[in-house]
Amino acid sequence: MTLQAWTFLFVGLTFGLYLAIAWWSRVRDTRGFYVAGRGIPAAANGMATASDWMSAASFISMAGLISTMGYAGGVYLMGWTGGYVLLALMLAPYLRKFGHFTVPDFVGDRYESNLARLVAIFCALFVSFTYVAGQMRGVGVVFSRFLEVDIDVGVGIGVAIVFVYATLGGMKGITWTQVAQYWVLITAFLIPAIAISLKLTGSPLPQVGLGSELLDANGAPSGVYLLDKLDSISQELGFSRYTETFTGPWDKANVLLVALALMLGTAGLPHVIVRFYTVRTVKAARWSGFWAILFIAALYLTAPATAAFARTYMIESLNGRTAESLPNWFENWSKTGLISWVDDGDGVIRYSAGDDNELFRVGSVNPSEFATMMAAHQQWIDSDGSVGADARIELRARKLSGPDPDIIVLATPEMAELASWIVALVAAGGLAAALSTASGLLLVVSSSVAHDLYFRMLKPDAPEKNRLLVGRATIGVAVIVAGLFGIYPPGFVSQVVAFAFGLAASSFFPVLVLGIFSKRVGTVPAICGMVVGIGFTAFYIVATVFFGMERWTFGLFANGINPQGIGVVGAILNFATTLLLTPICKAPSEAVRRLVDSVREPEDAGEAVAIESSPAH
Repeated sequence: MTLQAWTFLFVGLTFGLYLAIAWWSRVRDTRGFYVAGRGIPAAANGMATASDWMSAASFISMAGLISTMGYAGGVYLMGWTGGYVLLALMLAPYLRKFGHFTVPDFVGDRYESNLARLVAIFCALFVSFTYVAGQMRGVGVVFSRFLEVDIDVGVGIGVAIVFVYATLGGMKGITWTQVAQYWVLITAFLIPAIAISLKLTGSPLPQVGLGSELLDANGAPSGVYLLDKLDSISQELGFSRYTETFTGPWDKANVLLVALALMLGTAGLPHVIVRFYTVRTVKAARWSGFWAILFIAALYLTAPATAAFARTYMIESLNGRTAESLPNWFENWSKTGLISWVDDGDGVIRYSAGDDNELFRVGSVNPSEFATMMAAHQQWIDSDGSVGADARIELRARKLSGPDPDIIVLATPEMAELASWIVALVAAGGLAAALSTASGLLLVVSSSVAHDLYFRMLKPDAPEKNRLLVGRATIGVAVIVAGLFGIYPPGFVSQVVAFAFGLAASSFFPVLVLGIFSKRVGTVPAICGMVVGIGFTAFYIVATVFFGMERWTFGLFANGINPQGIGVVGAILNFATTLLLTPICKAPSEAVRRLVDSVREPEDAGEAVAIESSPAH
C-alpha cells in the first residue's frame, strides 16, 4: 500500500473510533457535559489528562525544538513536566474539593464577585484561544503533508470531527475519546523512535540509544557515540555543539524564566484543571495526577532521543547534496512550504549556520521552479506566475529557508526510510494529539460562556435544557474560530502554546494559590492582580513578537527577556499587586473564610461547606 493509502486507513479508523465513542457517551445534562458526571475512574482520567496535556506542541513540536535548539530545547521538558507536578500536588486536590465546574466558577465564588468571575472568563477565553491556535496549526501541518490536501481543507475536516464528539458527549465524550487518543498518540510516537534507535544504535530503548555508539554499515559498533558525532558535525557546520549549554539568546537567565513560566502556566491552565473535577473524590484526583505523570513520561522521556535521531538524519541526508539530488522526504515536505531553500549561487546545499542563521542554502534555480516550490506562499508570486523581485528578501526575512520545527517529528520516519505504515501511524498520532487538546480547550470556552457567563451571571433560572443548548452552540462558534487560527496561525506550534502558558501563569496561578492558601485576600486585590498580570504579559508578547519592540533587559538580561518567559514577570506583578492591596481593601466574608478552611481540612471531612448551597450545583 502507498503512504497515502495507509494514512487514509489509519486516520479513517481513528476518526471513526472517536465518533463512535462520542455517540456511545453522549450526555443530556450539564453535569455530564461539563464534568463527565464526576464519575471517571482515576486511571482513565489520568490517561485522558495525559492525552489532553500532550498536545500538538508535545507530540509535533517539542522534539523538533530540542532537535534545532539542542540542550536549551530541554526547557520545554523541564517546564511542562515540573508544572504538572506543581499542579497535581499544590492545586488540583484543593480545587476538586471546592467542587466547581470551572476555574471562573471558583474565582467568582471564592472572591464573592461577578466582576471577578467576568475577568476570569475573559482570561480563560484569551488563554484557551491562544492555545487552540497551536493545535489547529498542527492539524493543518499533518493534513497538508500526509493526505495531500489543502491546509484549509485539512483544518476543516479536523474542525468537523472535534465539533461532533465535543457537542455530543461534552466532557464525558471528550474524556473517553482522549483515552483512545492517548493510545494512538503514544503508539505513534514510540514505534518510530524504537525502530530508528535499533537502526542507528542497535538498542530497542531510544533513551539508551541516545547515549550509545552508532552502528557502522555492517551493523557493528563504530566506536563513535551519537551525541559526540552530533557535537562534531554541528561545530563543523558553524553551529554550537549540540550538547552545549546556554548558547545564543538562550542564556541561563532566559532558560530559567521560560521554564518557570511553563511551570506556573501549567498549574493555571483551565483545560487541565477541569480534568480533576471529573473524578469522584479528592483521593481520586490525587491518583489521577500520579497516573497522568506516569503516562506523560512515556513520551517525554523519549523526545530527546527522537530529537537527536532527527538532527542526525537531517544533516546527513541534506548536507552536500545538489539541487538535483534532494532526498524524497525533502521534496515531499517542501510542497507544504515548511522547508525550502534559497538561491546562493553554487548549486550545493549546505546545512550551516550562515550569516543570517539560515539552515539551508542552495545554488541557482530558475524562476519557474522557485515559483512552484513557493506555491504555498502566494503573496510572493506575481500574476504571471513568476517570483516577485523581492521574494528572496522576504524569504530570508521570514526565516522560512530552514526547517520549521513543526515538521521534525513528522518527517523523521521518512528521513530514516521506515515503512510507509509507520509514517502513516505518526500522522494519525499527530492528529490525535492536536484534536485531544483542542477538544478540551473548546469545552473550556463553552463552559466559560454557557455556565459562567450565561447561567451564573445572566440567567441563573435558566432550565437545564437551555444551558445545554447554549453550551453546544458556543462550541460550534468556538470551533469555527479555532479553525481560522489553524488557517492563519500566528506562529509555530510550541511558540504559540508557550505564549498561552505565559498568559495562564500571569492571570490564574496567583489567584488560585492565594484563593486556596490565604483567607485574607478579597475581591478588589484579586481582580486588580489578574488584570495587571495578564495585561502586562499580553502587551509584552504582542509588542515584541508582532510589532518589533525591543526586548526588555531590566538591567539583568543581556539578551532581553524571551516573550515565552515573560509570564513569570506577569505572575510576580499579579502577586505583588494583590498582596499590596490586600491590607487596605475589604476582607472576605466569614462564609468565604469558612469555605477556605474546609478546603484545607482532611479528605474525610467531605466537600467544601459552601458548595452545597451554591445555586450552580
